[in-house]
Amino acid sequence: MSRNSGIDVVDSEAEVEFYDPAAGHGLPHDPFKAIVAPRLIGWVSTCSSSGQPNLAPYSFFGAFAAFPPIIGFCSEGRKDSLRNIEQTREFVWNLATRPLAEQMNRTSATVAPDVDEFLLAGVTPVAGRNVSVPRVGESPAALECRLLQISQLHDLHGKPTDNWLVLGQVIGVHIQKAYLKDGLFDTYAAQPIMRAGYRGDYAEIGERFEMIRPAS
Repeated sequence: MSRNSGIDVVDSEAEVEFYDPAAGHGLPHDPFKAIVAPRLIGWVSTCSSSGQPNLAPYSFFGAFAAFPPIIGFCSEGRKDSLRNIEQTREFVWNLATRPLAEQMNRTSATVAPDVDEFLLAGVTPVAGRNVSVPRVGESPAALECRLLQISQLHDLHGKPTDNWLVLGQVIGVHIQKAYLKDGLFDTYAAQPIMRAGYRGDYAEIGERFEMIRPAS
């Protein structure tokens, strides 16, 4: 290896593991989710058209735009959350935190559609302001969303996969005042947890540093 600006540069391909996902990774476990990490958890609450609440975590979640604010998650398979959003066009994202980790994990259980995961997890459903979907009352922050689009993902050959991307525009924001300091949301105090690798691996925010974008 050689050094360039303090970064190790690999000189030989012999020092790099490479695989084509279509051919298989050849490792004890698929490293994809461990490489694309950490990822905030999409702890999504929904309601069916009949008013049955649902609460479930999603590993693939992110923010996609700020103006307007747009967030999204991907469902591997047609799960209850997806069907509910198709029916009502609404959902709420709840910030999953270290104090709520066990409750969040309980909502990952595979249960019948008529099971209330708020009750199962022991968290408090609080009515939405701009949507008919409840949020997790104990969560430091929650985003009420209205559906923009649902897209079934396709592979390179145009073949549809069993993966469904849900994008929603944020139309309501809830923040517990205890986590506002000088008007800023205190992310560290909220203790968000993230998926960080293989099955069962989670992480918290570690050491942080500041880096200002260069002036144009």
